[in-house]
Amino acid sequence: MRDGFGEIIEKLRRATVAIRTRRNRGGSGVVWSGDGVIVTNAHVVEGAGEAAEVEFWDGRRVDGKIEQKDRRRDLAALRVPASGVPAVAAGDSDALRTGELVIAVGNPLGFIGAASTGVVHSMENRSWVISQLRLAPGNSGGPLANARGEVVGINTMIAGGLAFAVPTRSVARFLSQDVSVDQRLGVVVRPAPYGLLILEVKPGSPADRASLLLGDILVEAIPRNLPQNNGSILELHFRRGGSANIRTVVVPMAAAARAA
Repeated sequence: MRDGFGEIIEKLRRATVAIRTRRNRGGSGVVWSGDGVIVTNAHVVEGAGEAAEVEFWDGRRVDGKIEQKDRRRDLAALRVPASGVPAVAAGDSDALRTGELVIAVGNPLGFIGAASTGVVHSMENRSWVISQLRLAPGNSGGPLANARGEVVGINTMIAGGLAFAVPTRSVARFLSQDVSVDQRLGVVVRPAPYGLLILEVKPGSPADRASLLLGDILVEAIPRNLPQNNGSILELHFRRGGSANIRTVVVPMAAAARAA
């Protein structure tokens, strides 16, 4: 091992941030790239709106813009106005083996940059990296690394006394998603076979009133020539599981104007 173990942990600490919002106690995040992309858990920034405070290892605090969220995989991506910040090296989560040494870094219970070590317990269908190590509230969103300091997961939760982390393979897929926001309907979507996969529904939006849910596939949004005083009507065709569904909803004039 070219770098000493202490140096590996220090590099991880410098690439780990604290994330705080007004609505929760916050958690940790990982500087994924030197151009300011930070990965964390979706639950860490839940209710934060469009931005959250990011604190770096040296005490600098900036506002990070929340660019992506996937509640199903519990991942979120923020971008901060910084360049050249220390970033992690991503490792291959598929190469992990039971019994392999792993390192977790985060901000548990307010202790900034705390580190703990353990071993890989199992890989649950490659959907989770499950480890035997100590985590606490505040570790969520922080890095799980192998003995070389390569990040192999994003620490997410404790269950049954074991630590669960989202593997880097899932993180890479999440960051490569082509996502967009439909302001008319109030949804975040990405392309999927036969339509648009709904990743998020804004509460109180037209999509919410039409009972669209996370995971639905939006197939069509057809305008109907039935103008209303407060907007226009869209007929939404979507799939939920194996069933086809249709809903009609009034889209406010202001949203329709922005979308045009």
